[in-house]
Amino acid sequence: MPHRTEYYDDPQAPKPNSLVVAASAVVIDDRNRILLQRRRDNDLWALPGGGMEMSDSLPGTAVREVKEETGFDIEVVGLVGTYTDPRHVIAYSDGEVRRQFNVCFRARLVGGELAISDESTELRWVDPSELDDLPMHHTQRLRLKHALDGRSTPYLG
Repeated sequence: MPHRTEYYDDPQAPKPNSLVVAASAVVIDDRNRILLQRRRDNDLWALPGGGMEMSDSLPGTAVREVKEETGFDIEVVGLVGTYTDPRHVIAYSDGEVRRQFNVCFRARLVGGELAISDESTELRWVDPSELDDLPMHHTQRLRLKHALDGRSTPYLG
């Protein structure tokens, strides 16, 4: 698995050479905890998600990625926002330099069992009060903030 380095508003960041449409999901359980994964490629906590395939819809991507990465089945129930800031660049050790393009959904748990994938080193249900203590890229924190703020409209950025 290639290593991943995230840059934000960094003039030293490499220039993007790809754009991948991706979806992520804020899955909240009945105790108001959020499902997070610790990524193997950068050792940071993040929402489950990943790239869209030709056979996917965007909500379908979120459902598939959460299942693949966590073992849980979810239902998409809303939109947190769109995250397409060109200042956010993700460089992989295999030479890919990706510009961020993520649509983040609200979702609820409908089934499945916790199962860690090879993309993660840890999975946890996290109480919102613990979020500040976890190592996480600030763009993930932004999505979580928007999800927890109870916004009446999605974030468009």
